[in-house]
Amino acid sequence: MLTSHLSKELATFAAQLKINDIPQDVINRTEDLLVDWFGSAIAGKGSRPVETITQFAQNMGGFNATHPGSAEILITRSNSSPFLAAMANAAASHVAEQDDVHNGSVFHPATVVFPAALATAQTIGTSGEDLLVAAVAGYEVGIRVGEFLGRSHYKIFHTTGTAGTLAAAAAVGNLLKLSPVQMLHAFGSAGTQSAGLWEFLRDAADSKQLHTAHAASTGLMSAYLAQSGFTGAQQILEGKQGMAAGMSSDADPSKLVDQLGGRWTIAETSFKYHASCRHTHPAADALLQVMIAHQLKPSDIAKVETLVHQGAIDVLGPVTDPSTVHQSKFSMGTVLALVAHYQFAGLQEFDAHFHDDEICAFRDRVTMVLDPEVDGAYPQRWIGKVKVFLKNGEVLEGRVDEPKGDPGNTLSRAEITDKAMRLAAFSGGATPSEMATAIERLWNIRKQAKIGLLLT
Repeated sequence: MLTSHLSKELATFAAQLKINDIPQDVINRTEDLLVDWFGSAIAGKGSRPVETITQFAQNMGGFNATHPGSAEILITRSNSSPFLAAMANAAASHVAEQDDVHNGSVFHPATVVFPAALATAQTIGTSGEDLLVAAVAGYEVGIRVGEFLGRSHYKIFHTTGTAGTLAAAAAVGNLLKLSPVQMLHAFGSAGTQSAGLWEFLRDAADSKQLHTAHAASTGLMSAYLAQSGFTGAQQILEGKQGMAAGMSSDADPSKLVDQLGGRWTIAETSFKYHASCRHTHPAADALLQVMIAHQLKPSDIAKVETLVHQGAIDVLGPVTDPSTVHQSKFSMGTVLALVAHYQFAGLQEFDAHFHDDEICAFRDRVTMVLDPEVDGAYPQRWIGKVKVFLKNGEVLEGRVDEPKGDPGNTLSRAEITDKAMRLAAFSGGATPSEMATAIERLWNIRKQAKIGLLLT
């Protein structure tokens, strides 16, 4: 039987979570996700939308050289307030399309949780262990809110922008040691400011980075306001005029507290291997499987039919002729064309080749078809199925049940480190020696009594 006040139950969990409540393997996974996020944050260096948001944050800072603030803006090596650092770092970590994703909630937790938690931890001087606990609180809350809001929500709303506000509020609230009552107020303030619509994809607009910047900073603000006595709606999630009422037609309240404290959703989170929207990854891996198994060249292929879930059609369908690198990462055809030609859809491949004639020609021979099995398994499982039609008349089929990066097909710590190093090298956001030092510090963050600057 459901409790009568699920928002309160979730807020109490986030406020009271301690290191001893969390299994060791979950803490280890949180460290993995932190290092993975750091690489994506450094990869934001040089991106025009990210630099624009970061410049705004610095201009609005209001700090002088003597008292610049203690929170680190990673891509500029400058310090600011936690609010503005969270804003800038959240924007930076969501532009390379390499940040993590939780399948069931279709939510990118790291890009909203870690910027807010790190900025707060650096400002108030908490330990590395405290940072990890706060991150777990943020992931658990944000993922459950995403699952609660359901598939109808994601059709219109970017869940990372909406559920992300509560995820950030939970993480910061845990660091600030809010009481359960204060945490509930923080949720109310965060939820009433939740935002993020998919319409930007049609115009190649910059909104996706704004979504994460807003979610991380708004969640942080909500927690700090609650600490000072500011009140928020008590049933912002399930209330008659709450988030579900306004943003979902299939909300499932039971998801908010599903095995809370026993099922660790952070351990279900996937890493992103290709530098593109996660909806493209299953089909990309399935195509690569077919090409390797049959030793195919792109010129052998007449067309590719991807068998997908409805969410992929909703998000990727509007992108038919991408005009920017970032928009091309939401084009199923572009991603498969890059994989067919280069065996990998990474930052270099997108940047150098997304608009090449041969890539565009292949792109236009890729279609998406709704598949009942794939759609039925989604979002808990993201199955990849393709039909590859060869010019000689043959039709080959490929299938991947767990794309590279999923928990059952995960990245090792060596692969996570290598990925972060590649991301930094691409953007020039840090030198190899700087990254190596920072990553080593993050792998050993539990030993740190006080979180300091990551790039010195």
